[in-house]
This record gives sequence, structure tokens and C-alpha cells, in this order.
Amino acid sequence: MESIDVSRRALLKGSLRHERALRPPWAVSEALFLQLCTRCGECQGACETQIISRGDGGYPKIDFSRGECTFCQACVDSCPEGALAALGKSQGAVPWHHVANIGQECLGIKGVYCKSCGEVCEVGAISFTFGSGRVPVPNVMS
Repeated sequence: MESIDVSRRALLKGSLRHERALRPPWAVSEALFLQLCTRCGECQGACETQIISRGDGGYPKIDFSRGECTFCQACVDSCPEGALAALGKSQGAVPWHHVANIGQECLGIKGVYCKSCGEVCEVGAISFTFGSGRVPVPNVMS
């Protein structure tokens, strides 16, 4: 199967802002993933919650608007190419290496009353620290 340059494809489609797709859990590094993945769709078919969809170039990506990941590891077990590492949860590997944090551009940190991030966070992972005479400051639960 031919190799696809995802960044070049984005340029040709007029998508100049490149956001890296969130790959299925326990995916190897992005560069290695793009080399190993043959876009066969096995992981997509194995996903019990159907949150794996085809992204740019036909590569699998996670779409949390469809549901949540149960970490069942069916996608890992179905991957014939090793693009999803066999070091799943049984060996202590983390499914994703993403960390949520509150940046300096946060209005609450700048002293402006705002709780919009907490209002839209469906999983309730954002709490607020209240202080006398202060605006609420968001905290991401770990």
C-alpha cells in the first residue's frame, strides 16, 4: 500500500492548521504508527463502543463524540501490524500520553470570573477552588 503524507494532504485540502489525530489507545509513536498501520480497519471493527473512525488518509482515530473508551483492548488485540502496542493495561502501559492542564491564558487564573470549562466538561474532571474575595480557579482532577 502506498505511503500517505498526512501533512501534505492537509495542505492540499486547505487545512493549514494541523491538529494531530488522537490514535487508538496504546498506539506506538505517531511516526512509527504511520509506518506500521496499513489502514485495514480491524481496530475500527473490533471497537465495542465504535469510537474508532477513519481519519485523514484512512488512518484510525478516536472520536469521543461517539462514546467513550472502555479500555477493553480489543483494538490492540485485533491489530495485525503492531501499530497498537501489545503492552496494554496488563503490563501497566498507559493508553494515552496526554495530560490535561490549565494554562496561563485561563480567565480564572487572570482574575476574571469564568467557569465555562467546568460547565462543558461532561465527565466532571474540572473542579474549582473558591477563596474569600477571589474568583474560582479551575483544577483538573487526576
